[in-house]
Amino acid sequence: MVPAILGKKVGMTQVFGPAGERMPVTIVEAGPCVVLQVKAADAADGYHAVQLGFEDVKPHRSTLPAIGHSRKAQTSPKRFIREIRLTDATDRKVGDVVTVDVFKDAGVKYVDVVGISKGKGFQGAMKRHGFGGQPGSHGTERKHRSPGSIGAHAQNRGTSGAVKKGKRMAGHMGSDQQTIRNQAIVGMDSENNVLWIRGAIPGPAGGYVVIRKSKTRSE
Repeated sequence: MVPAILGKKVGMTQVFGPAGERMPVTIVEAGPCVVLQVKAADAADGYHAVQLGFEDVKPHRSTLPAIGHSRKAQTSPKRFIREIRLTDATDRKVGDVVTVDVFKDAGVKYVDVVGISKGKGFQGAMKRHGFGGQPGSHGTERKHRSPGSIGAHAQNRGTSGAVKKGKRMAGHMGSDQQTIRNQAIVGMDSENNVLWIRGAIPGPAGGYVVIRKSKTRSE
């Protein structure tokens, strides 16, 4: 199985390296996760994967299908469930528990972290896309944070004043899936299921994340 685990972002702090350098780290409560399902390419699924579940949820806040699905693994329903795609078959069985030691056993030093970025609601073009805005003087009146002209006969066919698809305008910002790659594992606490990951990761404190072995960096 690809070294991977589900977790919850606790917050950020700082640690000091061997040479006294200060490093920002994110504390993540990682696991324990229960294997809820194992998929195989030679079965009806058509591909290899392991489905992990993290953090118990009260049955009355879950659904009957989710309760029945968890019961097959002899566990309670889970709040956060994700599937880890694999290239080959795995030796994991339904009901197995995955802890942070999965990274230690595999000698993983760098991980990719997938999470949902902080939602910022409806924002203007300057905040959403980093526009510079209009001049702050010389006759500009109540248009300082305006995106400027948006039509300009720039439709896909070039024959209309309609706005071209993909035009950078005001709109919903944040709350998107983001992947931060090649983050170093600074520390690990197997007893308390905690990982220290260098740098920032997507989402607010309390947000759920998927942590997996880096795809592009090993050393």
